[in-house]
Amino acid sequence: MRRTRSDAAARALADAAPRTAWLDDPDRPDPLPSLVGDVEVDLLVVGGGYTGLWAALLARERHPGRSVVLVEAGECGGQASGRNGGFASASLTHGFAHGLDRWPEELAELDRLGAENLAAIGDAVAARGIDCDWRPTGELTVATRPHHLEELEELAAEMGRRGAEVELLDEAAVRARIDSPSYVGGMLDRHGTALVEPARLAWGLRRACLEDGVAIHEQTRAVSLERSAGGVRMGTRGPDGPGSVRAAQVVLATNAFPSLLRRLRLMTVPVYDHVLMTEPLSPAQRAAIGWEGREGVGDAANLFHYYRLTRDDRILWGGYDAVHHFGGRIDASLEQRDATHELLAEHFLETFPQLEGIRFTHRWGGVIDTCTRFAAFFGTALGGRVGYALGYTGLGVAASRFGAQVALDLLDGADTERTRLRMVRERPLPFPPEPLRSVGINLTRWSLASADRHGGRRNLWLRTLDRAGLGFDS
Repeated sequence: MRRTRSDAAARALADAAPRTAWLDDPDRPDPLPSLVGDVEVDLLVVGGGYTGLWAALLARERHPGRSVVLVEAGECGGQASGRNGGFASASLTHGFAHGLDRWPEELAELDRLGAENLAAIGDAVAARGIDCDWRPTGELTVATRPHHLEELEELAAEMGRRGAEVELLDEAAVRARIDSPSYVGGMLDRHGTALVEPARLAWGLRRACLEDGVAIHEQTRAVSLERSAGGVRMGTRGPDGPGSVRAAQVVLATNAFPSLLRRLRLMTVPVYDHVLMTEPLSPAQRAAIGWEGREGVGDAANLFHYYRLTRDDRILWGGYDAVHHFGGRIDASLEQRDATHELLAEHFLETFPQLEGIRFTHRWGGVIDTCTRFAAFFGTALGGRVGYALGYTGLGVAASRFGAQVALDLLDGADTERTRLRMVRERPLPFPPEPLRSVGINLTRWSLASADRHGGRRNLWLRTLDRAGLGFDS
């Protein structure tokens, strides 16, 4: 049976292009020139993903008279912001249960701020005319084991007590929405998630920044950061030579990549997530699985899959086998991993056996950052002239806008509802240095997989991490 599944997965992957489907788009914008020479600016933003783009755009809206420059080592939206599954979650806490564990006294406020933040993104997409297929579909969490359903029942009850509108589904009800023989039930949240084409959202924000007067320099790597008279000086390097920026303030938005601030380099670790994209489904294939609500889907396992439909009825399928490489290695060669892509293809065909014979057109991977508390953290450095937000752990599509707002609040020295949050004032514990870091991460992933196989029972290692408020999430 294993050989049959493997053979079918290999056939499905045979023609998959080793590149990101979202970035493989004829509407991908042309690169912008790199920075050459010396520049002086009010605000410098380092990083052209969602956090950096939102920071630049919102800074211009807050202070129209101030100059803003954004530098990006590659192309805006070329890393995690253009490679993810396109799930824009209202949660700022990596899910309700996680928020309840860590910040129970302010969870209602955090959930309200998250919902407002998600709505604001939708409003900006509409106002700016960003063609990114923004759809507030909600999300379906599916149970594939009996213990998942028990956990979802407890979660739905707690969410209901706190005013959230979620719906528990039995096996027949969940399969009426999306038909898979692996489902035993599920939980539907109609309001907490929007789906988006992630690269197009990033490109739309890039265009909005340019329209609002932000100067963007791509192919410009930041290589140094130090105090200077009246502000901060950053050295850069691009294909046309070195440059520098003197800025009164800086927002660092480099996330998974090594921070210019040494103090942050043990605060996050880079993890590779891998994804597949199918060919467009035929009408018969769509009818075989249903999915009329087009919800984003995630399963309730510790090592989970996430999947969704695209506007042309392809299925994006990712997750499960998140990979950390020793020493936090980041390299383009790590984006393709045969073992993981084959495993994902096998799991896809087990979930939707009625789609046997379907082909994948794209296979890719990308690096995200994670921290020990699984949710973004924030702070300042160099005498309050540098602000940062990072550590989104895979749920940054929407939360990055909130992170940009917090970083700008901190730079302004503003007393806001955001900056008063304990979530914002606290920092996570750092990861240990190597080799303890990789040993701990791999032991945690093994333990999570074991819990999935054994009815959700958490071993001594996971219970110890729970008590310490630490862990690792795929």
